[in-house]
Amino acid sequence: MAAEARFWFAALLLLVTCLSAKAKQTYIVQMNHHSKPSSYATHHDWYSAHLQSLSSTEDSLLYTYTTAYHGFAASLDSEQAELLRQSDSVLGVYEDTLYTLHTTRTPEFLGLEIESGLWAGHSTQDLNQASNDVIVGVLDTGVWPESKSFDDAGMPEIPTRWRGQCESGSDFAPSLCNRKLIGARCFSKGFHMASGGSFMRKSKEAESPRDRDGHGTHTSSTAAGSHVANASLLGYATGTARGMAPHARVAAYKVCWSTGCFGSDILAGMDRAIVDGVDVLSLSLGGGSSPYYRDTIAIGAFTATERGIFVSCSAGNSGPSKASLANTAPWIMTVGAGTLDRDFPAYALLGNKKRFTGVSLYSGTGMGNKPVQLVYNKGSNSSSNLCLPGSLRPEHVRGKVVVCDRGINARVEKGGVVRAAGGIGMILANTAASGEELVADSHLLPAVAVGMRVGDLIREYAQHDSNPTALISFGGTVLNVRPSPVVAAFSSRGPNLVTPQILKPDVIGPGVNILAGWPESIGPTGLEEDTRKSQFNIMSGTSMSCPHISGLAALLKAAHPDWSPSAIKSALMTTAYTQDNTKAPLRDAADGSLSNPWAHGSGHVEPQKALSPGLVYDISTDDYVAFLCSLDYTLEHVQAIVKKPNVTCSRKYSDPGQLNYPSFSVVFGKKRVVRYSREFTNVGAAGSIYRVAVTGPQMVRIAVKPTRLVFKNVGEKQKYTVTFVANKGADKTARSEFGSIVWQNPQHQVKSPIAFAWTQLID
Repeated sequence: MAAEARFWFAALLLLVTCLSAKAKQTYIVQMNHHSKPSSYATHHDWYSAHLQSLSSTEDSLLYTYTTAYHGFAASLDSEQAELLRQSDSVLGVYEDTLYTLHTTRTPEFLGLEIESGLWAGHSTQDLNQASNDVIVGVLDTGVWPESKSFDDAGMPEIPTRWRGQCESGSDFAPSLCNRKLIGARCFSKGFHMASGGSFMRKSKEAESPRDRDGHGTHTSSTAAGSHVANASLLGYATGTARGMAPHARVAAYKVCWSTGCFGSDILAGMDRAIVDGVDVLSLSLGGGSSPYYRDTIAIGAFTATERGIFVSCSAGNSGPSKASLANTAPWIMTVGAGTLDRDFPAYALLGNKKRFTGVSLYSGTGMGNKPVQLVYNKGSNSSSNLCLPGSLRPEHVRGKVVVCDRGINARVEKGGVVRAAGGIGMILANTAASGEELVADSHLLPAVAVGMRVGDLIREYAQHDSNPTALISFGGTVLNVRPSPVVAAFSSRGPNLVTPQILKPDVIGPGVNILAGWPESIGPTGLEEDTRKSQFNIMSGTSMSCPHISGLAALLKAAHPDWSPSAIKSALMTTAYTQDNTKAPLRDAADGSLSNPWAHGSGHVEPQKALSPGLVYDISTDDYVAFLCSLDYTLEHVQAIVKKPNVTCSRKYSDPGQLNYPSFSVVFGKKRVVRYSREFTNVGAAGSIYRVAVTGPQMVRIAVKPTRLVFKNVGEKQKYTVTFVANKGADKTARSEFGSIVWQNPQHQVKSPIAFAWTQLID
């Protein structure tokens, strides 16, 4: 230990002497937590003793992590970072990672609007009362505490176990919190360092938990917002707004700023939320995919899960590309996005009498009933077809409707560009990149968004008709749209490149055109020139689907306080549905084809069934350790995730797919036979009997043993084994196939999707 202490003194002294004009940036330093010399009272002392005592380095240490992560974040130059890597106490030194945000109908759509009666054996009143004890922590852009979604009328006192607080700021008083919004904190040191300087320096952005973006208010009110009557976005989607768990508590952790969300700040937020006492963590953000020991969110989520906290993360908005997922760790609930049965139609009537339907949330006076000239500028040396800032010449577009191709810049910004150049309307036309998916926006001028096929027809007409004209009109809010749900084209897809044997995403939830709370200081588009005010906004993204599942997890936690995070996750997955409201298989908005588990995971969540799933796949911390040991990680990497010095890999799975996961991903590779075991826990009635039903592709034989499971008692565990055999003649280049295993009795269907691949690579 003395040698290690001397190393640290020498290393830190060298850090001081090396401080010069070298460029500095934030590094996250992963420590061997248990190597702390006894001469230091705390880990913080160990990390900072010499740094803090020298004025020239007082701002080097940004954060000390104690719970979600073992280590610290510091401002270093590359030589200093390299010096730290040479210490035996340092497991890794990583550059700070930039993560991005994954940006009233949903309760009814999910079957939650039941004011009386029973919910799978739970009275609504009992569930509401139990929800008062559940705390949902949201890591995002902060919160707008004045939103009616955080009204605490009728809520009892805050649970005494709560250790969080409301931090004050120049624009945020702790008194703004209440019995609904019980915590509000902000973490910005990583953001400040990345913005070019010391985190001690004053920022242009107010240092407070207040939401100046809108995203955090939207996600937190989606998860657990209170009932708000007569909610709408400027007349659209009128009704009563409410979160998924309207009687649960909300704690906001602001980790995202104008340039994004930095890993050092996210870790600090997770570290604090775990200690504060949240029951659910909701993160509508993510980056690329990396090994779990390099993934700060995955490492923080491991600790949270071990402590009984359910972690829900968005899958990402990089669909429909394959293997585009973020947040793939098996202890995280990875959430994709689907549509609602609500739409906001708008129409483009062309001079050739053809009328096309699209979507819009424009709320102004409209164009009247007189067609005007239509223009589309598609030139080889111009970006005017994309309506990028500065690309439109007023003499070409003044008084006209402009066709803008979707892509590059924000959809709402294109309308602002058209308006600034004198245009009076816009047709936003998809290209191949976004296909047929339609996302409604609160445009600044009369505008309609149309799919690629309609867009091609309108572009053709605008370019070749001698006098093209168009008239745009609006259809308001339409309910009971069929088919729905449909998998959103933007929703990120599998396969899971980090661990191909774990099927991701886990489920989909509502993520298109979602109405939720919004700051009144920001216009619905978020653009500076948008001066409109609304207490609610309609947004789309897996950012919106993630808090739906976070709120549903809070409900399940209230109904079953003794369930583990993996049991809650299993209940949501095995009861999900894969048929839309026309009783047909789920479809994919990208091209209208049938969806598959790489896009929708186990299916679309169905909360009422999840409250009483019959059986659950439970996973312990030791199981997750055995899973990590089955990967090609060093013992140090496993210890860095698990954060225990005595972790050995004496127990490990022969294959990562052996984890007791509620879904299956079978990668044959060079093998023809893959065999997995699973274990059920009975959370239904004593004496329950289940029989198995299997579906799969012709080129694979599936055998389950036993085919019948009898559970004499509640809480009893039973195992089964499933063997997958690829036929000899199976095409090794087959891209993917899918199937399912369903255990059923008259009361329950416990369903698991199966994905098959013959190679670890995607083609």
